[in-house]
Amino acid sequence: MSSSGLPPQDIERLIFVVEGAVTLTNTSSSSKKLTVDSYAYLPPNFHHSLDCVESATLVVFERRYEYLGSHTTELIVGSTDKQPLLETPGEVFELRKLLPMSVAYDFNIHIMDFQPGEFLNVKEVHYNQHGLLLLEGQGIYRLGDNWYPVQAGDVIWMAPFVPQWYAALGKTRSRYLLYKDVNRNPL
Repeated sequence: MSSSGLPPQDIERLIFVVEGAVTLTNTSSSSKKLTVDSYAYLPPNFHHSLDCVESATLVVFERRYEYLGSHTTELIVGSTDKQPLLETPGEVFELRKLLPMSVAYDFNIHIMDFQPGEFLNVKEVHYNQHGLLLLEGQGIYRLGDNWYPVQAGDVIWMAPFVPQWYAALGKTRSRYLLYKDVNRNPL
């Protein structure tokens, strides 16, 4: 069995389960089991423990929370498949956002699904940095003028203002988890 420690003061944490299962327990001893494709957002200074009896693979995002007036975030425990599909006008991929689009949240996690042969219809350029983990499948990712073959398990960091584009290759669905800064001035 293994257990996690708490993040430092004012650090928010998001846990996403890639393989296996873990148990999240808060200070009132309320527990939730997190399994594959489930996640938990833990606001800054939220006391909790994370325990694992068997093997598990997690993606853990920790960052110093950028406070914005009196806005506060809340504990969120959810599952990717329970999140609504969001409209993506002009695009073919499926998009789910794991966190609310409220200004209280200073980042978000997107889950994007592409069927074989599907691709972004535009070359995107964003003011905010992104991070991506390919969870399933394979494809080709363009960053600037460079093209990279990617497969499940690969990680990409995308700097602000770098043109980017993706196409799913192979015979199975391609799914990636995308981190992005939101709701705060990047300067």
